[in-house]
Amino acid sequence: MTMQERIVKELKEWVPYICIALVLSFAITRFVGQRTKVDGESMQNTLYNADQLITDKISYRFTEPERFNIVVFPNPQNTKEHYIKRIIGLPNETIRIEDGNIYINEELLEENYGRAAIINPGMAGESITLGDDEYFVMGDNRNNSTDSRSERVGPIKRENLIGKAWVRIYPFERMGVLSHE
Repeated sequence: MTMQERIVKELKEWVPYICIALVLSFAITRFVGQRTKVDGESMQNTLYNADQLITDKISYRFTEPERFNIVVFPNPQNTKEHYIKRIIGLPNETIRIEDGNIYINEELLEENYGRAAIINPGMAGESITLGDDEYFVMGDNRNNSTDSRSERVGPIKRENLIGKAWVRIYPFERMGVLSHE
């Protein structure tokens, strides 16, 4: 057998494995998880600019998003970009921000993420009642975040949630599963 025939034979043996690997990697990134890079400071002190995350795209197929989950969704103005924010309001709740505090159904929200008083309530200066499939999201860095308070973002529909930010994989010194409580 010539060298050329051996190469052709070897390639024919490898092609099915390469095809299987490509199909599996497509299926995993399409339906199970994806790598997401944090761009900006809106989620500080939880996530930092250039942090690398794995987004779980499968759990919301079986469970409902919960308050304080960190979620990934497309930027409504540019669907090639993604936003990473924390769920604050759930479907059918009424959200209002007054005197730097968040109220849900007229009760003060007890939380440990946005520590600074909110300077700009945006649209939530007036009560916002969410629909059956809408979520109100905010960055943890409340005074440096474009989120559901902005008319450019507004409430996020369930169908637009790509998934839940699950684990930070880089930088290595902060690697670990993210808190959603």
